[in-house]
Amino acid sequence: MKTSDFNFHLPEELLAEHPSEHRDEAKLMVLHRKDQTIEHKLFKDVVDYFDEHDLFIFNNTKVFPARLYGNKEKTGAKIEVFLLRELDKETRVWDVLVDPARKIRIGNKLFFTEDESLVAEVIDNTTSRGRTLRFLYDGSYEEFRAKLKELGETPLPKYIKRSVEPEDAERYQTIYAKHEGAVAAPTAGLHFSRHLMKRLEIKGIDFAEITLHVGLGTFNPIEVEDLSKHKMESEEAIIDQKNADIINKAVEEKRRVCAVGTTTMRALETSVSSNKKIGPYHGWTNKFIFPPHDFGVANAMITNFHTPKSTLLMMIAAFAGKDFVMHAYEEAIKNEYKFYSYGDAMLIL
Repeated sequence: MKTSDFNFHLPEELLAEHPSEHRDEAKLMVLHRKDQTIEHKLFKDVVDYFDEHDLFIFNNTKVFPARLYGNKEKTGAKIEVFLLRELDKETRVWDVLVDPARKIRIGNKLFFTEDESLVAEVIDNTTSRGRTLRFLYDGSYEEFRAKLKELGETPLPKYIKRSVEPEDAERYQTIYAKHEGAVAAPTAGLHFSRHLMKRLEIKGIDFAEITLHVGLGTFNPIEVEDLSKHKMESEEAIIDQKNADIINKAVEEKRRVCAVGTTTMRALETSVSSNKKIGPYHGWTNKFIFPPHDFGVANAMITNFHTPKSTLLMMIAAFAGKDFVMHAYEEAIKNEYKFYSYGDAMLIL
């Protein structure tokens, strides 16, 4: 498989700038793998495709406001700092991306508040835009994190050209988000409303939760034509014993097991054993799933519509079949489905 096999023309107007008015009223395209048919629905219709004791597996990571703006010492130039991950809690050292990067060198200081209460010093270069910062803040760790949250804004993807709006703090977060650590939302889950969750519950559908802290690596463009040479960035994944047991029971009973999102699927495929059992897991995964791939746990999945040549599209193609998926994407464009983080959804059965 080559990267160019996953290219297609995506009209710019189909990139979703805003979420649908109601979470569960985005469009839903249903792909039936068995007979290669496609249906057009609304997301709230998802409940009709599942029965009692079928299982939905959600990623309960929580997005933190990862985008900050600081000013460079002396010049006062405005610099965007995107927090990627905390490296050391004690010394307040973080991996970040900076923009514009050419202005930021080791030894530079960035000031985030007028009273200079929060300052960061650049201590290393990691990639062309990547830097390691040590934050200087005169307060407890809890106060420091509160200050980051206060100054940070919702980390909407770069393709969204508008400014962040107050509603983004709620809408770029799943309603079941629990464990803070993601710098991008697990977007398939954004379509679930409290009302829809209640309807699924009343129908007797079971829920399990895993955690995968989504990083920006998910969106990194693939620079190589040979997919086997692409390296995914690592993301932290956590599956506890209780949820592993729920998942294994559903698999053993041959229930429909639906992974909500590519991040959930990646965590499951990282932790599944050769005998199709999920074990408790806490570690980092850089698993890159592309065709052909034998999936060990889920036999259904929910996902959004992804951009050309993306690793996410490749995973979907591995799950539903490349030709079927590329045909479905043609249909999506023809029917003006919205793509990407705030876009419409696909259910693959």
